[in-house]
Amino acid sequence: MSEPILVLNCGSSSIKFALFDVAVRPLPRKPLWSGQVDGIGKDKSYPAALQELRASVVKHTGGRPPATVVHRVVHGGTRYSAPVRIDAAVLAELKGYIPLAPLHQPFALQAIEVLLAELPDVPQVACFDTTFHRTLAEVEQRLPLPDGYWERGVRRYGFHGLSYEYMAVALAERHGDAARGRTVVAHLGSGASLCAMRELKSVATTMGFSALDGLMMGTRCGSLDPGVLLYLMQTEKLGAAELERLLYRESGLLGVSGLSASPKALLEAERTNPRARAALELWVRRVVRETGALSAVLGGLDMLAFTAGVGERSALLRARICAAFGWLGIELDDEANRANAATISRAGSRVRVVVEPTNEEWIAASHAVRVLSAEMAEAPQP
Repeated sequence: MSEPILVLNCGSSSIKFALFDVAVRPLPRKPLWSGQVDGIGKDKSYPAALQELRASVVKHTGGRPPATVVHRVVHGGTRYSAPVRIDAAVLAELKGYIPLAPLHQPFALQAIEVLLAELPDVPQVACFDTTFHRTLAEVEQRLPLPDGYWERGVRRYGFHGLSYEYMAVALAERHGDAARGRTVVAHLGSGASLCAMRELKSVATTMGFSALDGLMMGTRCGSLDPGVLLYLMQTEKLGAAELERLLYRESGLLGVSGLSASPKALLEAERTNPRARAALELWVRRVVRETGALSAVLGGLDMLAFTAGVGERSALLRARICAAFGWLGIELDDEANRANAATISRAGSRVRVVVEPTNEEWIAASHAVRVLSAEMAEAPQP
């Protein structure tokens, strides 16, 4: 391997990573190596986890450190509409977006800061989950608040953009022009959202100002009446930190079921556990409601695409969602659905229903290659 590029997706307790060789062109979709470092905050600190990861990378590459590190950064704010090479000034600005994504932003930035100090000569690139949604019309970005808040950046941003960007590539490759019409992509994992696409570009999405909005998730509440927040503050006397913990970490499937944030675990328990059953019913209902809303924005639906962990692997939950859309003309092929086939709708279905594994790591690595190639092209020649 001559030019190893390391992709990092940093969370509060783990770091997911993937290693690509950018000397191979076109960049292979499958990483040479991928995995996860766990136990952060319990057994090890972030710097210790990064040191462990770097040592493993060097060992795996035969003694070579990464030539480039690329980070998934959830929020790019109003300024960053494309991937960017990171320096101290960029890092300082990205820290200002931590309140907009407190569950994700701090950990990516902590990793960046550590690596800037310890590997100052290794280029680092940030790829933002908000970038793909920069095609949203202003009417989709606006919130019904006084205009001054819009000027200060309080607006709908949308997230899971690296996943949706990959889907725009993969769906076109597999399904051709059929994917270029009115498509809703369902990114259903521990975090979950939907994106309405036309011509493979984002025209509406369920997540908004923060990654709390839209669908019910593993531990996040999704859309919630703001009056509930007023009640919790005024009557229950919850402070900001308590609200943040409740909405991000104690709600969603975990909160309703009282059992687990995992749909798989709840499916196993629902026959005997009414709260598990209620949590899954609400989760499906939220997906159905928001899919219907995005279909209305699109003026109809030509394709429904499932991706991410639950979307790719849970045939039962896909079937429950699709069962609500007979009025749209969805006819599911039960055998294909159970097999997690690429197309799971029947031949006569008016809406094509598909399953497509996402690949955020490859998208991030591809962006890093372009950013650094552009820098080299612009550099003065000797």
